[in-house]
Amino acid sequence: MDFALTEAGLLMLGVLFLVLGLGVWIGIALMLVGLFGIVGLPLLSDRFSMFPAEKVMGTAVWQATASWTLAALPLFIWMGEILFRTRLSEDMFKGLAPWMRRIPGRLMHVNVIGCGIFAAVSGSSAATAATIGRMSLPALLARGYHGPMAIGSLAGAGTLGLLIPPSIIMIVYAVAADVSIVRLFIAGVLPGIMLMALFSGYIALWSVLHPDLTPPPEPRIPILQRIRDTGSLLPVSLLIVAVMGSIYAGIATATEAAVFGVVGALVLSAWGGTLTWSSFRESLMGAVRLSCMINFILAGAAFLTQAMAYTGIPAAMARWVGAQGLDPFSIIAMLTVLYIILGCFIDGISMIVLTTSVVLPIIHSAGFDLIWFGVFIVLVVEMAQITPPVGFNLFVLQGLTGKNIFAVAKDTFPFFVLMCVAVAVVTIFPGIVTWLPATMLAPR
Repeated sequence: MDFALTEAGLLMLGVLFLVLGLGVWIGIALMLVGLFGIVGLPLLSDRFSMFPAEKVMGTAVWQATASWTLAALPLFIWMGEILFRTRLSEDMFKGLAPWMRRIPGRLMHVNVIGCGIFAAVSGSSAATAATIGRMSLPALLARGYHGPMAIGSLAGAGTLGLLIPPSIIMIVYAVAADVSIVRLFIAGVLPGIMLMALFSGYIALWSVLHPDLTPPPEPRIPILQRIRDTGSLLPVSLLIVAVMGSIYAGIATATEAAVFGVVGALVLSAWGGTLTWSSFRESLMGAVRLSCMINFILAGAAFLTQAMAYTGIPAAMARWVGAQGLDPFSIIAMLTVLYIILGCFIDGISMIVLTTSVVLPIIHSAGFDLIWFGVFIVLVVEMAQITPPVGFNLFVLQGLTGKNIFAVAKDTFPFFVLMCVAVAVVTIFPGIVTWLPATMLAPR
């Protein structure tokens, strides 16, 4: 790679770490680094040309935020905020528990399946872990289930909120990479089911190997009672069908489906008696705060991406990687390690917007499908949710249990390993990601 470009890239990276280390908001930090790239570098070297920063910033920010696809983001966030304040987790526990009693591991599977169901209407990893954890964790510990396994399975399964659509992080990647959000949503279904199967399989195997740590079966429940209890799952099941079914069937776009989701969440909340003016206001303001934060980061990232494009650093890095003769598996292994390290210090959304401008040219030159890479990056961001010291699911479980964050991380480590296995599987067999969108969206 050209020495001047190498030096410039390291200098911009140093500026980024400096402003982040000073506690500057991520959105502002990204804009400052972009400003340095487009104004500062030309002052330091004749290699770079000067461009009008105000015009570049205005164009980049407008293109990043004036997006119909991005309109789905605050709506899905609001839907999750509304459901977070309902009795949904209680209903899911009541509906799932009777059917788990004869499976090895029994009620611990409620963590996995419950998180998978809530992920399909939430889109947030932390909200999924907190909502299901508030209900299932006290119930499991009261029944004598092994504490570390209950905590670890909840922290691991909570990450499904990022992978199973509608996923907030998928929308962010779709906007950053300019790919179809519908295709990305569909691509996340099979990997999400695979990850749930890995988690439940591990729980069952662990329970068989440690029968002394699993409480004895509870009294058998009559089949009619189980069927009646399962009716508690009907409202959320209908909401999932309405939201995701409308997308998969081609009836609605992701943004239109998000509107259905908000209306459905309000109806569920009203039907359950939890919709008050206070809860409505809190859910709306929660969605506004999170949406503004994400949009601010996206705006800063868009300006940084544009500035880096003018410097030529991403293209030069892509050429350099290509010149090394690395095979695709080596590139993916390097990126996996990179994202795991980044995940120890910054959140998932920031990871994506910080790296796409540099990583996407490398991925494109290596011949990877951008939809497949979207699912890959979501999987590694999921892993970052349970890596200390900045693992959001670890913070959630720390708040629920009062345990030290590193103790929670230790309980969660087996599920981190399972996520590594999932990354390896989708890399070796990319069809797990690409087959369903290619089949469902194929021209007829």
